[in-house]
Amino acid sequence: MSIMELEKESPLAFLYSNSVSTALLDTYTSISERREALGLSNPGTVDNIAREVQRDVFLTNYTFTGLRADLTKAFSMSPLFQVSHAFSMGSQGLPPYTFAALFGTSKACPGYAPIFMQGNVDNEGQLMTRFNYRWTPKLVTKTQIQIAPGPGQAMAQFDNEYTGNDFTASLKTVNPSAIDGGLTGIFVGSYLQSVTPSLALGLEAVWQRAALNQGPETAVSYCARYKGSDWIVSAQLQAQGAISTSYWRRLTDKVEAGVDLNLAFAGLSGGPMMGGPRKEGVTTVGAKYDFRMSTFRAQVDSTGKLSCLLEKRVAPPVQLTFAADVDHFKQQAKIGLSVSIEASNEELQEQQELGVGQPAPQIPF
Repeated sequence: MSIMELEKESPLAFLYSNSVSTALLDTYTSISERREALGLSNPGTVDNIAREVQRDVFLTNYTFTGLRADLTKAFSMSPLFQVSHAFSMGSQGLPPYTFAALFGTSKACPGYAPIFMQGNVDNEGQLMTRFNYRWTPKLVTKTQIQIAPGPGQAMAQFDNEYTGNDFTASLKTVNPSAIDGGLTGIFVGSYLQSVTPSLALGLEAVWQRAALNQGPETAVSYCARYKGSDWIVSAQLQAQGAISTSYWRRLTDKVEAGVDLNLAFAGLSGGPMMGGPRKEGVTTVGAKYDFRMSTFRAQVDSTGKLSCLLEKRVAPPVQLTFAADVDHFKQQAKIGLSVSIEASNEELQEQQELGVGQPAPQIPF
């Protein structure tokens, strides 16, 4: 008996052997073939639509104040396993001591599922954990949990991300709960689709409810991203009327530059007594220079704030970082100095010195 005869005799055969399902399947196949013929690539995620400017060029995620010392010990490279001790003094927002452990695998690690685990605990008892699991090459679940001694400081975030050939869909939840007889928390859904080899369009929808005695709130924002040969421009329009645009360009092989503009409209609902609508915006210009053994970042914004950061590797296991921040309007200046030391066992050191062995695995998260 053939497979087609078995499908026809199946009790669920009517679900896929009727004219409606056949027409839908033919339509989907035709659209998929046309999309493949366009040669579209994955555009990334809505959260990282301006990653070249905000995460690569700008030093917002790298700057710090005070003195820091990071000691990292690597026990294995495949799978990746390491622990670190971070000490801080005179820094704003950083605890005096933090212990961290990291474990990650990739497809190059036989016998291990593709996962990523990281945990941080500081001297004040604040615990932060991350756990990512890749179900398939296209579907990954990301979990982040934070527990702090103070009331109202706990946080749980779950993110499911599907990466297609020419799109990315994501569903994120923050502090979801249904134990009080209703649904509370923050739910964010986003979708970014490539429509041409250079242009991608997307949207993000937010539904949130702080408590059952409060009504839910919704918001929708739209975004676009255009990629040229050596430049990228992106824009986001938020529900509150705020507009964010960014422009990134690679000037040379070692020099990148970026511009970011955030414009917010305030007082749109106010009458003459409120002074009418007004515009508030900040423009930031930054550049990144990659040298052989160091990286220099600098940026300046329209509020008169100038920042720079220099990362210098003085030896294979030792890196020095210097950060400076000057606010001309507020007449304030801040500096930071950090030293990072990476240690490993004798076997890993011999592999690094001889240049043999497997390279560090690229954790797929």
